[in-house]
Amino acid sequence: MYKIIMVFLMLTVNVLSAQENVSGTITDEKNNPLSGASVVWKDTDKGTTTDDKGFFELPMNPGSHEITVSYVGYQSISLMVHEPKEIKVQLKPNVSLDEVVVTTKRNSLQKSYVKTANVTTMSSKELLKAACCNLSESFETNPSIDVNFSDAVSGSKQIKMLGLTSPYILIAEENIPSVRGASQAYGLSFIPGTWVESIQITKGAGSVVNGYESISGQINTELLKPATDIPFYLNAYGSTDSRFELNTHFNKKFTDKLSSSLFVHGSTRASKKDMNDDGFLDNPLGNQINIMNRWQYNDLKNGWVSFLNVRYMKDEKQAGQVAFDPDVDKGTTNHWGSEINTDKVDISSKIGYVFPDMPWKSIGFQNAFNYHRQESYFGLNQYNIQQNSFYSNLIYNSIISNTLNKFATGLNFTSDDYNEFVTVGLPMDVSRRDNSLGAFFEYTYDNTDNFSLVAGGRVDMHNRLGVFFTPRVHMRYNPWEKAVFRASAGRGKRSANIFAENQNLLASSRAFSVINTGGKIYGLDPEIAWNYGVSFTQGFQLFGKKAEATLDYYRTDFQNQAIVDVDYNPQAVVFHNLDGKSYANSLQIDFNVDLMTHLSVRTAYKFYDIKTDYLTGTLERPLQAKHRFFTNLAYETHIKEKGKQWKFDFTYNWMGKQRLPNTSTNPEPYKLNPYSNPFSVMNAQVTRTFSSVFEMYVGGENIGNYKQKNAILGADDPFGPYFDSSMIYAPVFGQMYYAGIRFKIK
Repeated sequence: MYKIIMVFLMLTVNVLSAQENVSGTITDEKNNPLSGASVVWKDTDKGTTTDDKGFFELPMNPGSHEITVSYVGYQSISLMVHEPKEIKVQLKPNVSLDEVVVTTKRNSLQKSYVKTANVTTMSSKELLKAACCNLSESFETNPSIDVNFSDAVSGSKQIKMLGLTSPYILIAEENIPSVRGASQAYGLSFIPGTWVESIQITKGAGSVVNGYESISGQINTELLKPATDIPFYLNAYGSTDSRFELNTHFNKKFTDKLSSSLFVHGSTRASKKDMNDDGFLDNPLGNQINIMNRWQYNDLKNGWVSFLNVRYMKDEKQAGQVAFDPDVDKGTTNHWGSEINTDKVDISSKIGYVFPDMPWKSIGFQNAFNYHRQESYFGLNQYNIQQNSFYSNLIYNSIISNTLNKFATGLNFTSDDYNEFVTVGLPMDVSRRDNSLGAFFEYTYDNTDNFSLVAGGRVDMHNRLGVFFTPRVHMRYNPWEKAVFRASAGRGKRSANIFAENQNLLASSRAFSVINTGGKIYGLDPEIAWNYGVSFTQGFQLFGKKAEATLDYYRTDFQNQAIVDVDYNPQAVVFHNLDGKSYANSLQIDFNVDLMTHLSVRTAYKFYDIKTDYLTGTLERPLQAKHRFFTNLAYETHIKEKGKQWKFDFTYNWMGKQRLPNTSTNPEPYKLNPYSNPFSVMNAQVTRTFSSVFEMYVGGENIGNYKQKNAILGADDPFGPYFDSSMIYAPVFGQMYYAGIRFKIK
């Protein structure tokens, strides 16, 4: 296999030939990159726009030798270019004799008309619209992601895309897979929101460059860059549910090439709250300390860019009955309680080299080591896991003949060592080691006008999944102005970590059983699914204002799935391989419009048809609303002297009825209706910017004070046979209000 891979790489390199193109970067007068700047051959329709780093590539044009560079609010510039080369352009702001500067508003949630995949980009500005203290809380204003509580004990939030839970989403940090394995249940809460520069959300099959595990989509988080970060940032937050957080960023530029940032996050919840009077804490007590040191080295002249991250995190949670005291009650039936203690160490590096004379050619090398240890118990159930992981990805990018034809190829290695112990009745040692080696090739065609195609495949050798092939394809077509049609298809394969991913079920009296079919992952076979999707977006003017409508449809078909069956027996959970069909259909309609200057409205309707063949027959997926409606209103006043401004945000979520797990054989006091009632949740925030360096914000979540009744089944007898805290479909905590400040030194 090694020889085959080497021959494969040599053949791909040998197809390269000379390229004729002009490339470069567009910046402002302070050397900040200008994203979306227009670069066009004069008197032609041949052109492109810069990416988020201000970079562009443009094929030479025999019919013109003059390039025009323009950006809204800046003076346009023309350059004569007679041969392929790399250029750097600095644009100056437009200033009239009356000192009026022309500016433009950039949406905090952006959909591209030119990217091949169906990608939505959330900027840091979007994250400030809500009290997003960690990544799991960053999607409240994004209609593409559904946010739910996983149970009534841990307080953790679960995200879904296309109706499927987070294990089916490849969640990466700067394109290195990050939330996986042991961290699936709580990993999103370990990434502070203030560290995030932007988030890219890709619907459907992802890129083969990032691995084979993506099924319903990808979420990639870009962190703040030391080279462009400000010297100091402070965010302090407090809420009525006794949660307090402090985030500080320190940045130092040692030279024009070397920069470093220190991120420090601390949070605590020290007061007990029981707003629904069921005798259990609505949110766990807890403390978290999270520290990361990040280094960046840039030598753009010679083509080198590198990053080094070192992070340590410690998170402690205590949940359960209000009267629970772990020093006295742990391991007894005096009072039901739970503790979840996690330690994490992450070290990652990225080094990239762009050939100075051939900017279309580059080599990237990513490496990451992760140590994750969780020790926890849920009543009398115990769950301990330690995961040591190593990830390495070597990527080579170049062209075939010209920049219309690009490719990426490389090798990927992943090693996961799981020491996993579960006690549900009897103790179980389910430790294992997973290793995989893969090779990938991805071809991109882009005519720089109205059509692009990305087609890729990878071959992986896995000690448990075997040798398998993963194909993926994305296509974009612009039939007319401000319109884009996309289609995608791809295959994903993964190991289901049935205990780590379903820890919410440990907070119950359910017995755990696995129907062992001789598979190599807890006795089960790997999960395999195909995802297909189409999307159409049209931008237009409505009453003279900018508007946009999008229609998405995606279908996921499972060839095999690790079924989590909570309907066969209300006092048990049965894990088994799929025997029959399992599918998820997702339809989403978005409509966004700027009603007036500084007032934007974002709406979405989502329909889910998700069914699976369980042991008792074909059923709708439990705890999944078939109909959802979303609205977000954002208003900003004009910026006055010294940057003074008001910002207002309001978000409304309506969830239709959801099928609840079967409780028909329980005694009457412990029965639930077959379906939940529809409900709505409203969040709002007001921000006052006093200057460019200081602002305050106040807000509220669940303003309508909707609370799920009987959130914990059997709360009056937590060690009895009918106790279950996992049947959560709505908020447990009532109204919550918060306030905070942000301070910057620029």
